[in-house]
Amino acid sequence: MFAEFKKFISRGNVMELAVGLILATYFGAIIKSLVDHIIMPPIGLLLGGVDFSDLKLVLTEGVAESAEGAGDAVAEVAISYGIFINTIITFIIVALAVFMVVKAYNKMKKKEEEKPAAPPAPSKEEVLLTEIRDLLKK
Repeated sequence: MFAEFKKFISRGNVMELAVGLILATYFGAIIKSLVDHIIMPPIGLLLGGVDFSDLKLVLTEGVAESAEGAGDAVAEVAISYGIFINTIITFIIVALAVFMVVKAYNKMKKKEEEKPAAPPAPSKEEVLLTEIRDLLKK
């Protein structure tokens, strides 16, 4: 069973998939940081100093625990639509980046396909006829 697993894991496709998954994970983290820390602050500033990650619709206010510690603390219930907006923008940027990579890859593949193939070798009959023609010319 171990030998079968070793054969499976050492196949090229599995390794390529693992590398792709790792790179995609960190690419997503980079894009999230780009959106959260570089793109959204200027947009929030243009909209009146709003921090998008703080935008939310509070359904129930949170209540702090009392001084006696009776355990009556209640967590705030809110719909955090600002974080959702950040996530949508992150998705759009990632989708655009993936689109550009796929487009470049397809363009490269198309150029490879357009290269003219070498002309086919002449058939045995054509070679024989060419030799006969050359002999008749002599």
